[in-house]
Amino acid sequence: MRHITVIGGGFAGLTAAITAAEAGAKVTVYEAHRTLGGRARTAPGPYRTNEGPHAVYSGGPHWTWLRQRDLLGPLAPLPPLEAARLRLRHHGVLRRTPPFAMLKLLRPRLGPAPVDTDFLSWATGIAGEEGARAAAHYAAVALFHHAPGSLSAAFVQERLRRAAKLPPEAHYPRGGWGVLIDRMAARAWNMGVRIETGARVDTLPEHTPVVVATALPAARRLLRDDSLTWPGGRTVLVDLAVRTRRGDAFAVSDLDAPGWIERFTAQDPSLAPAGEQLVQGQFPVGPGESRADGVARAEHLLDLGFPGWRERLTWRREAVADGRTGAVDLPGRSWRDRPAVDRGDGVYLVGDQVAAPGVLAEVSFTSAVTAVSLILGRPALSRMRA
Repeated sequence: MRHITVIGGGFAGLTAAITAAEAGAKVTVYEAHRTLGGRARTAPGPYRTNEGPHAVYSGGPHWTWLRQRDLLGPLAPLPPLEAARLRLRHHGVLRRTPPFAMLKLLRPRLGPAPVDTDFLSWATGIAGEEGARAAAHYAAVALFHHAPGSLSAAFVQERLRRAAKLPPEAHYPRGGWGVLIDRMAARAWNMGVRIETGARVDTLPEHTPVVVATALPAARRLLRDDSLTWPGGRTVLVDLAVRTRRGDAFAVSDLDAPGWIERFTAQDPSLAPAGEQLVQGQFPVGPGESRADGVARAEHLLDLGFPGWRERLTWRREAVADGRTGAVDLPGRSWRDRPAVDRGDGVYLVGDQVAAPGVLAEVSFTSAVTAVSLILGRPALSRMRA
């Protein structure tokens, strides 16, 4: 029986632990925090917030993997009436439909976008500059970047199509992502995985393959490898609760600048006390911008989509997520150029900023399954799990 050590008990770490245990390996997971989950933690309440807006995309390989193991659990469906309350800010006002030019970038017959060209330049040739900017800003819901138009056209276009797909790919585990993490942890326990929380690891264990499932800055320090860098987003997260009022938007996407705000109790009322609505938003900020700049943009979007929200406010929290928003690819680069999963000497790196395909949590999942297949020498394992 092979022994594998996993450092980090988030979504990627638990995926690696379960995959290895299913293949017959003995696994130990070390998590520095007292609770598992990483970015997928859900606050205990009464406002059950995630670290920024979270959804599971049904088009990814992790969806099938989670479903096969009954780990998704009950999902919170979005009522059709609420879905009709998606609003788009364009030219300073709310709209129900996107600009027509933006839709040109969603045509099924549109060929693949190039890797070596920025999205704004490529998309402008198809939809004009206004349509290209609107599309880039809409795609920011899955990018968390202040200038999505400057990123690789192939990278942004894939996320634009996934975010705008009908019927929507986004689904919501009832009770928040933390409930999904609890189910994954329970499965790991039942398969004999040893999980130690509050256990910070500063030195790599010897005589065992090691899966490092931490954020990239933490992995850089642990492995003493300054090459472990990759650009990511810097995003202001705004969470608040307001007393219920008829007519509030379900979500507001800012097509004038990157930003998204969503009322998560529209699909899952259990996330806030009765009579209150939980709203979460993400607003990417550039190098010269402050948290106050992101908050100001959030408040402007709230004014449009949630009239009278200040008088109805019952709870509020703000934070900045720096380097915790997944990888972004600049023109000329793709996921293949990111830090490699196999670091040599029995060390494997997994997470949302490494060399694995997918969108958001799919990158963590794919890299985790890849790492275990490399450790166990079973190339077919990753194909089977996908």
